[in-house]
Amino acid sequence: MNKPPCGLRRALSLWDLILYGIVLIMPIAAVPLFGLVQQMSSGHAVSAILLSMVAMVLTASSYGRIAAKYPAAGSAYTFVRHGFNAYAGFLAGWAMLLDYLLVPVVCILYASLTLGRVAPGVPYWGWCLLIIIVITVVNLLGVRSTANANLTMMVAALAVIVPFRLLAVRWLFAGQGWSGLFSFHPFYSPKSFHWSGLAAGTALAALTYGGFDGVSTLSEEVENPQRNILLATVFVCVFTGIFGGLQIYLAQRVHPGFNDFANVETAFMDVTRIVGGLWLFRAMAAILIITSLGSGLTAQAGISRLLYGMGRDGVLPRRVFGYVHPSTAVPSWNILLVGVLAFAGCLVLNYERAAELINFGAFLAFIGVNASVIRIFYFRGDPARRKLLTDLLLPMSGLLFCLIIWWHLSNMAKFVGSLWFAAGLVYLAFHTRGFRDVPSGFESGFNA
Repeated sequence: MNKPPCGLRRALSLWDLILYGIVLIMPIAAVPLFGLVQQMSSGHAVSAILLSMVAMVLTASSYGRIAAKYPAAGSAYTFVRHGFNAYAGFLAGWAMLLDYLLVPVVCILYASLTLGRVAPGVPYWGWCLLIIIVITVVNLLGVRSTANANLTMMVAALAVIVPFRLLAVRWLFAGQGWSGLFSFHPFYSPKSFHWSGLAAGTALAALTYGGFDGVSTLSEEVENPQRNILLATVFVCVFTGIFGGLQIYLAQRVHPGFNDFANVETAFMDVTRIVGGLWLFRAMAAILIITSLGSGLTAQAGISRLLYGMGRDGVLPRRVFGYVHPSTAVPSWNILLVGVLAFAGCLVLNYERAAELINFGAFLAFIGVNASVIRIFYFRGDPARRKLLTDLLLPMSGLLFCLIIWWHLSNMAKFVGSLWFAAGLVYLAFHTRGFRDVPSGFESGFNA
């Protein structure tokens, strides 16, 4: 009789990991943000997406390098712990908790709002509850079920995005010729360009890549993590930037204005109506619902692994957060808890506020991971093998890019996020008796 598994299984290939990351971000992640970013950047949404991609690629490289050295569940929490100490690791994990908790909330909110437009007879909270039940059940079935669901949703997304691109190209060429297809104005328009607007737009556009770090939370469930985590994280960010940037470029060419949207949150759907009529408008609504479900599914899986890493180390109660179901090999209690919290978040937050709050925690953690790479590989590494470019300059560039983006978040996001961070600091002080104790399970990472 085989002994039931007591830990996480290495069941995911590189392709599964890439699919997981792409679906977690979603190839159309920029679509819901199009109107808001276009408005904030005064018509420079593509530039905002590409600038944020630079920061994400540099940070993804840092995630990949440190995940190869420490292939364990926990993401930023684990990496900053090894780079600095137990307390810094906890605070990085606490910052990521805010990000990860809100990602499924944003996905569920957007799917529910879209469903409300096509089926207004069902109450908003009813759609939220139904979606949360569906994604929770799929995640409880195991990580292989999650990967299979990702593939289905990816195919569905391409089934709408490809026709949109073809129809947009045809519409632009028929109306304006080659000049309609190729223009530098979406990247730089001197009449409306200003740095402050671009910076604000870039801070919001960074949400396009939100969740790429979730790839590293599956370090203990992927084959050959030393190689595959780095490849997957960088590939996912580059793919998202180029793929999403092209969609936004076409949308800007079809609708170059930035202050005349009928509804800024659904502006992209209005663009699809222009180039493809009502059928494409409805198809886009359907795919936004499907991809939101996919992102919510993978986001719930990611945060459950982050909580598992913290529970296993004793930072959070081990009996609940460190539990792995013996037959499905997933942290089932964490999955259920995230479902309950996501439903509560949907009832108290709207889409815009939740989206603004996500980047606060995410970019604090990104800053910590870039700093950890510098400390581990440059300052604590073997001087004979130290590399100025990869061990210092690249992660330092990622750190500075992330810091600039974080600084340009809205005041509301920084205020509420600071309250969350302060709550984590208070919990840590209580848990360690005023920072006198090292939390159980942290001793190996406490190398200040």
